[in-house]
Amino acid sequence: MIESMYQVLRPSQSLWVPLRGCRYHVRQWGTPQPGATPLVLAHGWMDVAASWQFMVDAFSEAFVNQRPIIAMDWRGYGLTESPPTDSYWFPDYLADLDALLDGLYPDQSIDLVGHSMGGNVVMMYAGSRPERIRRLVNLEGFGMAATVPSQAPTRMAQWLDELKAQRAGSNDLKPYSDAAGVAARLMKTNRRLSQDKADWLAQHWARPGPDGQWRILGDAAHKVINPYLFRVEETLAMYKRIAAPVLAIEAADDSLTQWWKGRYTLAEFHERLQSVPSLQKATVQDAGHMLQHDQPQALANLLENFLR
Repeated sequence: MIESMYQVLRPSQSLWVPLRGCRYHVRQWGTPQPGATPLVLAHGWMDVAASWQFMVDAFSEAFVNQRPIIAMDWRGYGLTESPPTDSYWFPDYLADLDALLDGLYPDQSIDLVGHSMGGNVVMMYAGSRPERIRRLVNLEGFGMAATVPSQAPTRMAQWLDELKAQRAGSNDLKPYSDAAGVAARLMKTNRRLSQDKADWLAQHWARPGPDGQWRILGDAAHKVINPYLFRVEETLAMYKRIAAPVLAIEAADDSLTQWWKGRYTLAEFHERLQSVPSLQKATVQDAGHMLQHDQPQALANLLENFLR
């Protein structure tokens, strides 16, 4: 496996930032320049900051050398600590991002990119802190299917049931016997992921325990459903307050329809995006939901042109 390992072109440095009760792990690339706009990358659900490596390697030298680029492991993911909790709350991601930016880039606007869950976070954050964002990129951060109040009792009961299963240990994540098993799992989920990239990602997406078993670097509590309903009206109110130009990038594969089975469609998402004051859209061909893995060069080109 080692012989086929992906060769990193731009190694990251690790920063450790204490914030909001967690010891946050942050990867940093690029060369900070006085007055340069930082680029902040926010990964998705059950992912890690290292997931951005292929895209960072695809950036041009000029782009990387003119600005700091950072990516955090969200709380309970990667090398960031898991707080003592049995479920996670979406507003905490916004609060963590806000605290991180206050600590690293106080009183400075940033360029912000988010993928999937991270895309949802950055859209909400840009609507809450419009003055902090110079440019915003949303990679397949579609949000959730619309809900109605009558779903509330069932949703709350499901949350309670999943917490009970969590206490019983029945929600624990599956371990793997070695890194090759983790790589195979990644390739099963993403048919476009090459062996060399899967082997490299496996080393950062999971870690061996004292028993020799490899376990995903994601707290199992992330799989517990949120008890509160998703309200489209609140999301649209956030979108309307985004002051920065927004680039919404989608993969050619319609992962939204694949995931929601018709309960939420790409057309509905595009309708929501009409609330964003300044919007551009782009599609990456021959790519699925993990487009930063599938087409890192095409994605890097889109970001460089938009963030220029």
